Amino acid sequence: MTKLTRKIQGFTLSEMMVVLVITVIVVGLAFSVLQLVQKQMGAIGTNYQNTSELNLLRQALWIDFNTYPYLYYDENTQVLRCENGLDFKEYTFTKEWVLREKDTFDLPLKTPLLFVDGKEVSGGSIDALRLSTSKELGNKQLFVHQKNAVDEYMH
Repeated sequence: MTKLTRKIQGFTLSEMMVVLVITVIVVGLAFSVLQLVQKQMGAIGTNYQNTSELNLLRQALWIDFNTYPYLYYDENTQVLRCENGLDFKEYTFTKEWVLREKDTFDLPLKTPLLFVDGKEVSGGSIDALRLSTSKELGNKQLFVHQKNAVDEYMH
């Protein structure tokens, strides 16, 4: 009887090592790309949140500037008071947020610029306000003004 030797089909150790190295490289690249996408999505989410906060602040200021005829800014306390004969709203400005009653706008802002009849003032009665965001938010500008009533000019 003659013995037949059959070779079993398989891969050599070298071939298996090459496949493992290629797999490790592909998986490493996939995780790197995933991490970059996650960072990008986080930055987009933060930018969207900051833009939304700025738009909400713009909207609240615009409504109050057009609802209340008298606007006063106290430079010492950094409080903007919007009032009519019966009601008032107050905005407290800090470097990191703006507080309007129970609403907090989480925005790093520079010191507001105040205007009366197009001239910059430091406080008191105002008719326009310019806010600038910090450098992290792209130095965006927010300008709100009101139409002055006739009785403002009759002194």
